[in-house]
Amino acid sequence: MSYVLDTLGNLAAQTGFAFLRPGNFAMIVVALIFLYLAIVKEYEPLLLVPISFGMLLVNLYPDIMSDSGLLHYFYLLDEWSILPSLIFLGVGALTDFGPLIANPMSFLLGAAAQFGIYSAYFLAIFMGFNDKAAAAISIIGGADGPTSIFLAGKLGQTALMGPIAVAAYSYMSLVPIIQPPIMKLLTTEEERKIKMEQLRPVTKTERILFPIVVTVIVCLILPTTAPLVGMLMLGNLFRESGVVKQLSETASNALMYIVVIVLGTSVGATTSAEAFLNLDTIKIVILGLVAFAVGTAAGVIFGKIMCKVTGGKVNPLIGSAGVSAVPMAARVSQKVGAEADPTNFLLMHAMGPNVAGVIGTAVAAGTFMAIFGIV
Repeated sequence: MSYVLDTLGNLAAQTGFAFLRPGNFAMIVVALIFLYLAIVKEYEPLLLVPISFGMLLVNLYPDIMSDSGLLHYFYLLDEWSILPSLIFLGVGALTDFGPLIANPMSFLLGAAAQFGIYSAYFLAIFMGFNDKAAAAISIIGGADGPTSIFLAGKLGQTALMGPIAVAAYSYMSLVPIIQPPIMKLLTTEEERKIKMEQLRPVTKTERILFPIVVTVIVCLILPTTAPLVGMLMLGNLFRESGVVKQLSETASNALMYIVVIVLGTSVGATTSAEAFLNLDTIKIVILGLVAFAVGTAAGVIFGKIMCKVTGGKVNPLIGSAGVSAVPMAARVSQKVGAEADPTNFLLMHAMGPNVAGVIGTAVAAGTFMAIFGIV
């Protein structure tokens, strides 16, 4: 009889129930909510499904992230900055830089939206984080998950990488919810109805030269941005050169989706109850929201300034797309503009600041690395 009881006791000790704590149940509920938002509400499912499922896995079976666990090896690729760089390669292959080339003033809107990053940096220091942790947290304001992971790894903030990455990807997914109230608050009905002139055609030569010139200039000024900006521009050169169609298709499709699966699942798996349910995580989530909101507001306000300077030729709504969530932020600019005037088409105009924001966030990350002497 004792043998049977011992056997049953051993079996019970090996079930998932033996590992669960109250905090794990709370995180499982969060994971299920994220899955609901991704599948039912379709809030950026490509990001939220793997992240939330990784969150579910690690809280059902914490050892999956142990040194010998499957997702631990996935996570090492995040720490080594391999996956964020490959994501930028895919983004570059997917992105049309034509609107930015046609309207170089978009760079100013993309730069203005980075104000959220620098304001969050000082706020994070005020809230008790050290300078490197504050820098890693502040990048959330760019709504750029890969750059957030990249900088956290480079600055040695791996303990905070999970909350930072989840916050960044969550805010990327929630762009359609967070941005519109800010945009409407800061603009008038008349400003939202402004129709912008059609962008000029961009030549093939310009499209090919752009990634090369940007790489040379940015990497000479801030060499630390080479892994991100270099991969972004390489992917775009694949796209625009027209001679490596296979590489462009691989980078923008098969490779991109493989990396999203591995990165998203491993990021979600960093959210064990022990690592995630603490005061620092709450601070990071709050700081990320503040940074993202300030970045959106700064882009819109600078858009209003450009509207005045150009005599009403710039719709301030496109300034909100200066954050680096491509192409979600540009779509939100289009949606809010269309609500004011269904015949208004702002998407291509908003893509200029949007892709400028991708470059701007990478430059902000490189600036922090240069400040701290990281190579």
